[in-house]
Amino acid sequence: MLLAFSVAPSGTGREDGSVHDAVAAAVKVVRDSGLPNRTSSMFTEVEGTWDEVFGVVKRATEAVEPFGSRVSLVIKADIRPGYEGELDAKVERLEQAISESDE
Repeated sequence: MLLAFSVAPSGTGREDGSVHDAVAAAVKVVRDSGLPNRTSSMFTEVEGTWDEVFGVVKRATEAVEPFGSRVSLVIKADIRPGYEGELDAKVERLEQAISESDE
């Protein structure tokens, strides 16, 4: 399973609206999990079994809770039994298709 998620607090009381400290706490949980992962400016992607991935998302969400009065969580999952290494493989197939379309 590949899962992309974004988690952030609201009601932080910060004048600048920044949530980077909370997001850092969540991303640390993901990285410490040992599961394949990648973080971009908007989402963190993680790959593993259903239970592994959702366990990480739960712990990452809990890590954000102390930073505000509410937590927002957005999840998108690609559930494809029997496939591993898709965090990179999907991007590689996309790049190959783009390259072939230019020929």
